[in-house]
Formats: sequence, structure tokens, C-alpha cells
Amino acid sequence: MNKSTTMIAIDLFSGGGGFTRGFIQGGIKVVCAVENSPPAIRTYSENFPDVFLFNKDVKKIHSKEIRGVIKDFGEELVVIGGPPCEAFSEVSVDRMKDPLDRLYKDERGRLVLEFIRITGDLNPKVFVMENVPAITDGDLRSALEYEFERVGFNIHFNLLEASKHGCPSRRRRIFISNVKIQLEPSKQITVWDAIKDLPEPGEYQDIPNHEYTPVSKKRRKRIHKLRWGQSLVRFRGSSGKTYTSWTRLHPFKPAPTVKGNSRFIHPFEDRLITVREQARLMGFPDEHVFLGSRDNQYEQIGEAVPPPLAKAIALYLRRCL
Repeated sequence: MNKSTTMIAIDLFSGGGGFTRGFIQGGIKVVCAVENSPPAIRTYSENFPDVFLFNKDVKKIHSKEIRGVIKDFGEELVVIGGPPCEAFSEVSVDRMKDPLDRLYKDERGRLVLEFIRITGDLNPKVFVMENVPAITDGDLRSALEYEFERVGFNIHFNLLEASKHGCPSRRRRIFISNVKIQLEPSKQITVWDAIKDLPEPGEYQDIPNHEYTPVSKKRRKRIHKLRWGQSLVRFRGSSGKTYTSWTRLHPFKPAPTVKGNSRFIHPFEDRLITVREQARLMGFPDEHVFLGSRDNQYEQIGEAVPPPLAKAIALYLRRCL
């Protein structure tokens, strides 16, 4: 690749824009995105008004439409995206028993095939697809290798931990790509490093999404008894493993994995952390505004690719190519 060539990206399943935010921070211009969740569309449009956003079901997107948007740029293309993980995640109570059924029969899992279809049609220089590690369970790994090979790509399964790359929460995810991604670890950031400079939550301040989340008096009494790392809520996933929510954060460690249904207790106060504090645990800058209901906002954060990790990937791609 010529050093003067600019890399451009399209973001499939863009959500609230974590992948986009990190790639822009890493110097790759995002020119096009696809999303069909109304709250996420509002958030993405607010934060990236210059990116052409398809408000459309990805199954109904023809690659010609995307080519029509990117044809005037003429630079090297990167396709990024994080198809929904619910079909594959161990946390999902309705996950299908047969791993291959999760990809080929579950409508949510089949969205991965849409990512592969569009990637094959566009034939980018590089693609990076994010999902949960369980997307490689059983015969899924070989099925994904087969599906990507059908459209002309050999793939690498890159297991990356966000807390090693500038994100103050633990998050192990698979990034499937046609290049091997090898990132150098950076300094670990703790919960308190991330949120200690925020003022008390309130409606009348300049920091967006930093308001109290209401909690019942009964729950506040239970929260008061929690020590660091203890949780109010426990539930079983499809694999039988127990998961937690409403966990009091340990201030001097990275946070547990932030998920769409995650709610965390402030390390020193008897309250849920705000949407902004949760966004900081994923490495979003304060200027990144989240729209929709409060639950929608938490979900958009939990379903995002952490911007610091996305930035590290973007910088790596620019160097290695």
C-alpha cells in the first residue's frame, strides 16, 4: 500500500458507534455505516453526522448500494462490524444446543452470514468482525472458515482482551479478520482511574448522560451491604454457568465485562453508576452522546466494541499494511 493512501471503513451493525469511534481515533476514515435499531441510529447520527448511515435491515442491503456511497473515495477499503452475539453467547438462555444451528438456523446468528456476504461482494483490503469467543464452539470454527473461504478469504481468529489495550473493563472477544492482529499491551486502567474525576450526577451540568439512575429504597438497603465485587443479582446462562449483575465495582481493578444487561454499583456510593460512568468503563469519550431511553443507552454501551481497543486495531492495521 502506498504510504499516501488513505484507508476508509464501512461499519456494519454499527450500533452506538464504538467501532467507528475507535477507528476514527486511529486515523481511519469511516464513510458508511449500517444499523436498524432506532435508538442506536439516533445515537450514531448524533455523533457521526458526516458518516452516511443506512437506516435499514442489513439483510435488505445490496452491496451495490454501499458501493454507490464509497465509489468517490477511491482509497483502500476496510469492512468492520460486530453482528449480534445473542445466538452464540453463553449468557443467552435461549441459545440453541447445536452450535451449527446457532449460525444457520437462529435468525440472529444468520446475521453473521450477511456480514460475510457483504464482505465478499465488496472485497476489501481488510475486514474485522467482532463477536463473543463462543462463536468458535464445536464445528462453528470450521463453518466460519468455510463460509469466508467461499467468498475468497482465509481468516484468523484473534482473541483480544480489552483491558490490555486501554479499556478499564475486562472484555475477551474474538476478532475474525483476513490479517493476523497482534497488539502490544498498554498500561492497565482501573475503574477509579476512569471515573474519579466525574462530579456528582445531576441534570444541570455539561457532561451528557450523567444523571442518577433511580433505585428503590429496598434495593438501596441491600446495596449498602455489598462489598467490592459482590452482586445483588445472579442468573444462569445457557451453559449452566452463573452470571452476575448489580455488582459493586472494585475501584482499583478493571471492571467486569460490560454487557447490554449489565448494571454496576458505584465503588463508594450506594447507587448504580450513571450511563456516563458506564461509558467510561468502555473507553468512550465524554463527547460521545447516547440517546434513547436510559435502558437503551446502557445497552448500546454494553453491546459496543470498546473504542480504545478499536483504536488499537486501527493503528495496527495502518502500520502493518
